Amino acid sequence: MTLIFLNRYFHPDHSATSQMLSDLAFGLSARGYDVRVIASRQRYDAPEARLPARATIDGVAIHRVWTSHFGRGKLIGRAVDYATFYVSAALMLWWLARAGDIIIAKTDPPMLSVVVAPIARWRGARLVNWLQDLFPEVAEAVGLDRHQAPSFVYDALRVLRNWSLRSAAMSVALGDRMAERLAALGVAPDRVSIIQNWADGVLIKPVVPKNNPLRHEWGLDGKFVVGYSGNLGRAHDYHTLLDAITRVESATPDSSEIRWLFVGGGALHSAFAGELRARGLKSVLFKPYQPRHLLAQSLSAADVHLVHLKPELEGLIVPSKFYGIAAAGRPTIFVGDGDGEIARIIRRHDLGYVVNEGDGRELAARVLALTRDPALCREIGARARQACEKKFEQQIAIERWEALLAGLPN
Repeated sequence: MTLIFLNRYFHPDHSATSQMLSDLAFGLSARGYDVRVIASRQRYDAPEARLPARATIDGVAIHRVWTSHFGRGKLIGRAVDYATFYVSAALMLWWLARAGDIIIAKTDPPMLSVVVAPIARWRGARLVNWLQDLFPEVAEAVGLDRHQAPSFVYDALRVLRNWSLRSAAMSVALGDRMAERLAALGVAPDRVSIIQNWADGVLIKPVVPKNNPLRHEWGLDGKFVVGYSGNLGRAHDYHTLLDAITRVESATPDSSEIRWLFVGGGALHSAFAGELRARGLKSVLFKPYQPRHLLAQSLSAADVHLVHLKPELEGLIVPSKFYGIAAAGRPTIFVGDGDGEIARIIRRHDLGYVVNEGDGRELAARVLALTRDPALCREIGARARQACEKKFEQQIAIERWEALLAGLPN
């Protein structure tokens, strides 16, 4: 039996879907599985990249297919990149797949399962949908439907997507809210499995401030640092963060030693930076994505982290950055739906705070309270690390995937 994964990005790319896939593919290969990956030759932040068409890394056979390379800057170019990946990946999958294989399709690009499902059926393979998001609902929630296509197009896409979900041997959801969405779409409960995303607790460990080279290099020694790591994109709304930063900077004397650290990029990154300049806010520091081997230092550079998701996206997306934050032993302040997936986890395990989107006053108050009680901040961080080791660790997730694969219906 061969496992064939499909996703647009794979190792050494640093994007969230790539890192999750890389962890699982290499982990299953190490446990004796025959693992193959179909991906593009691009990198998330470098569409001009040309990774090798064929490679074998740690036992995983990687098949990188040709795509156009317009990148993420314009939606039309991105759509062309998607389309060329669909065609190239489908041809490669037809060539690789055999009866009895298990095909695991992720959701980058969107609707990938619609392309994969008929090939899996024709080849006698079993399909597992690994759902990092639900499209086209995500596009509708962030407003892309108003600019890209009439409603009947999205209705047609939904029909095709639902067929691919119902025809799969299993669909893997990232949490309870997403599983609830799948049930509402008519996916049978015995064809849905919940496996959360995870963090590599060996790679990402808490680094104390005095031993953190990045914190020193970035001029953060002696500061209380509020971190935001990863993508700041259409699934997020920075206005709550902007309001909180404004309030904290106007507060005295706490604001003089508080820094807001944004590591990463995204579609809203430039607009957010422009708003900060327009308001004359000086306490925010921007840094680019950090390589994987520096994640422990990067995540540990903050004393507390922010995680945000628009409430209308609950059940469609789960911010995977939360799990790395927990591995780094840091509290999380979640901004979004008070009954969201991450909000539920935070409350269940007492790992930080939940703030409603739009409530900058409350967010500022939570930040200022933690600056005044560093012992509480460390205590919450210690609980986060413990929760990671017991519930969110990479090896735990791989074991759950092994059990799922072993129990798939024929």
